[in-house]
Amino acid sequence: MTGGLLLSSAAAALFASALPAPQSSSAITDPPPDKIVIEVATVNGSGCPQGTAAVAVSQDNTAFTVTYSDYLAQVGGGASPTAFRKNCQLNLIVHVPQGFTYAVASADYRGFASLQPGASSTQKASYYFQGSPNTESRTHPFRGPYNDNWQATDTTDWAQLVWAPCGVQRNFNINTELRVSAGTSAPGSTSFMTMDSTDGDISTVYHLAWKECPGK
Repeated sequence: MTGGLLLSSAAAALFASALPAPQSSSAITDPPPDKIVIEVATVNGSGCPQGTAAVAVSQDNTAFTVTYSDYLAQVGGGASPTAFRKNCQLNLIVHVPQGFTYAVASADYRGFASLQPGASSTQKASYYFQGSPNTESRTHPFRGPYNDNWQATDTTDWAQLVWAPCGVQRNFNINTELRVSAGTSAPGSTSFMTMDSTDGDISTVYHLAWKECPGK
């Protein structure tokens, strides 16, 4: 799955990687006035087969949303032995206005889980810039009995944001994972977890931040 999204004003970025932050740059509250483009280079993984994931950007470009329609991890109920874990790797190309850099300040994940007593599940997300040796990860556990919508938020303080390098194109990678364990639940019982919303789709929102580069 590939595609491009044209934006107008905008913020962007995720906490990940150990790329150095621009020096002598100032934080800004308003997105830059120029248009930016976010392209989906690749979407791969057992949780997002081709045609089941899409990326959209908010009108004010302060966030982008990834929507899934087939992201389900399950144990029991005749599920295959590999269905207990599903993942999705997003590789994004972010074209920012000249003189600006970006970083992701927070991410909101939503879904539905049905966990039998004794079962458990986790939602995990990893973030990194292309070429960086470091990966930042956040994990959120859930335990049965549970039968409800779930939401998890990854946040990073402003002072700890890791910014994309100025003047260099670096693809941004987000790898999400759902994992379900039967644990001590009754034999033959079914437990599952989706990244899902009330309309049947999974909505994951990434909130963005902007910063001016030196010399702008």
